[in-house]
Amino acid sequence: MSTKKTLFITGVSSGFGKALANEALAAGHRVIGTVRGESARVEFEAHASKQAFGRCLDVTDFARIDAVVAEVEASLGPVHVLVNNAGYGHEGIFEESALEEMRQQFEVNVFGAVAVTKAFVPFFRQRRAGHIINITSMGGFITMPGIAYYCGSKFALEGISDTLSKELKPFGIAVTAVAPGSFRTDWAGRSMRRSERSIAEYDASFDPIRSARQNKSGKQLGDPVKAARAMLTLIDSEAPPAHLLLGSDALQLVRERLEAMTRDIEAWEAVSRSTDG
Repeated sequence: MSTKKTLFITGVSSGFGKALANEALAAGHRVIGTVRGESARVEFEAHASKQAFGRCLDVTDFARIDAVVAEVEASLGPVHVLVNNAGYGHEGIFEESALEEMRQQFEVNVFGAVAVTKAFVPFFRQRRAGHIINITSMGGFITMPGIAYYCGSKFALEGISDTLSKELKPFGIAVTAVAPGSFRTDWAGRSMRRSERSIAEYDASFDPIRSARQNKSGKQLGDPVKAARAMLTLIDSEAPPAHLLLGSDALQLVRERLEAMTRDIEAWEAVSRSTDG
């Protein structure tokens, strides 16, 4: 039987955060979940398990994060697992997408996750224990037209996670970047922020991609509940990996990407070696 743990999950109102919170509570774990408003907090805490504790927190409200984490640690005891789930998708042709939209994407998907992690690391380090899970995306390995800012944010979080896993390993702290493929969440629907189209030359290549993404929303292969159960398996592991792909589409596309990279490396190996002293 798995050890009962306390999880701190950002963004439990929808998507992976909601699914993971529900599955964790059903498995007997305790969950502290962040939400954006008071009504959502009350709804979350009404869970029949009496083990759901809500905190109102926008992960981009950087001035509040340290205080919220300190209060949680003081009032609810040690957090064993931090899950940085809060995030959203931006879709837009690079040339058409304002720089401000990129800034907002990184504020939530990268800076928000980093700020929450920074608040928890001192507690984990002092206890010589803890598990940090960053929800990234297969878009942190592969790219598709129209999601440059989103992929950029997930590539960044993958890199930060990988580095952090090496820095924190001496303290007994695990860091795992969980990269889902396409799942039936609100990512491509309600949660997606889309830049307005303005340059007709992109119509032929991009309009079918945008339409397909909208039409597929809610019909994706991945089941968020099964993703949540996979993450509970991850949390129970005594030797969690630094990276975990979720979904057969993520497996296939990332493998294809790695194979293509290997071909390029081999084709250009002589040029690469030519720069040595």
